[in-house]
Amino acid sequence: MWSSMIVLDDVYKKYGRQMVLNGISFRIREGSVTTIIGKSGSGKSALLRHMIGLERPDSGVIRIRGENIVDLSSRELNRIRRHFGVLFQEGALFDSLSVKDNVAFPIREHLRLTEKEVQEIVDDRLTQVGLLDHQNKFPGELSGGMRKRAGLARALALDPSIVFFDEPTTGLDPISRNVIYRLIEKTHADHFRTYVLVSHDVGGSLRISGEVMMLRDGKISWSGTPDELRASSDEAVQQFITGSPDGPITID
Repeated sequence: MWSSMIVLDDVYKKYGRQMVLNGISFRIREGSVTTIIGKSGSGKSALLRHMIGLERPDSGVIRIRGENIVDLSSRELNRIRRHFGVLFQEGALFDSLSVKDNVAFPIREHLRLTEKEVQEIVDDRLTQVGLLDHQNKFPGELSGGMRKRAGLARALALDPSIVFFDEPTTGLDPISRNVIYRLIEKTHADHFRTYVLVSHDVGGSLRISGEVMMLRDGKISWSGTPDELRASSDEAVQQFITGSPDGPITID
């Protein structure tokens, strides 16, 4: 297996004249929960898109499961993505499909199974997130928290080795937010997966993460454990934790 499931080495990306990723390098250990924090517009979503192969860097190396994905063809990328699960910010469910068919979609796309076998996997994933009794509903009939849970069930459908979470609790009330974090904790504990969260929710992400990285000005400006983050003397780190408008981080 891989001691480092995800490796970025000197990754650069510019949109026009704006440098969004400015020489980013880091390693994410297999089986870990890592959260990347940073203010809105800091490049977190761009970084996520690069890690899942939706965008290619201008230069640098991105290794997933030991393989550099930067120069892979679309077909080869799809082979790598078979090992990914992604919970997008808004759940990204298909409105025209029921909850069970949303979860079944990647299974039918990637695996040759009977419908009975597909339904068994769907039932298992929906049970994990507490939505088995809602499988025949459509996304429009679900609350925001339930849509996130359905999105998580779909992200776990293929039993991926890596799961990416894009702002998993944005727009949720405190109770629903804590339900999502509890599910992230539980599904990680039940299976040896690598979880990567992109979030500006410091409180929740610190509770479930083994490592935290801070993205600022296109670079990883700080990294360490949650305890090290809380104890850090870095002014930008402390400003982000407290939410103070005064400090080195400015809002455009």
